[in-house]
Parts: sequence; C-alpha cells; structure tokens
Amino acid sequence: MKKLTPDPPAIFDDTKPRRYMALTSNDCSIPALLIDTEAPLDVLHEAAAHRIRAAIQLLENIASDANLHSNPALLQDFAQLCVIPLRDGCDLLDVLGRRLQEQLLT
Repeated sequence: MKKLTPDPPAIFDDTKPRRYMALTSNDCSIPALLIDTEAPLDVLHEAAAHRIRAAIQLLENIASDANLHSNPALLQDFAQLCVIPLRDGCDLLDVLGRRLQEQLLT
C-alpha cells in the first residue's frame, strides 16, 4: 500500500491579491474552505444570500420556540450554528464589495 504524505506548505506572494481567500470562519492554519475571489458577481451574491438566509431561518425558529430559552447550552450551540454561515456570508459580501468597487474605479 502506498504511503500518503501531506502536500508541502503553500508559499504565497503577499504583493499581489490571491484568487482564493480563506473563509474567516475557518479555525485552521491550512484552510480547506475558500472563496474564489474571481467568481462571477451573481455567484458570490447568491452564495452570500443563501448563507445569510439559512442563519435567519434558524434564528427565527429559535425565537419562536419558548422551550429553547430555558436551556443556555442549547442556545449557545444554536448561536454557534448561526455564526458560521453569517461570517461566511459577510466574507462573500466583502469580496463582492471589493469587486464592485474595482469596477467603479475602472
């Protein structure tokens, strides 16, 4: 059986913008989830909107369930479930905003 070895660490040139940007919700030194900063604007927008709508739906469900309010640990877990897609959505909106700003300046 072939022994698997990890890829060598990537070397980045910080003088130019990177095409792939790590999501800030990644809590890892080698991120696996990335945003393609050159993706079409409508794709970036839809990805952001989808994540934000998912978090809103979860928050609305929590707000309407009176039984959850008595369990702080469960509320903390639900809050963490909302933080991840909201951060991802904000990261996508940041990329979208930068791209739109670049278009205005050209």
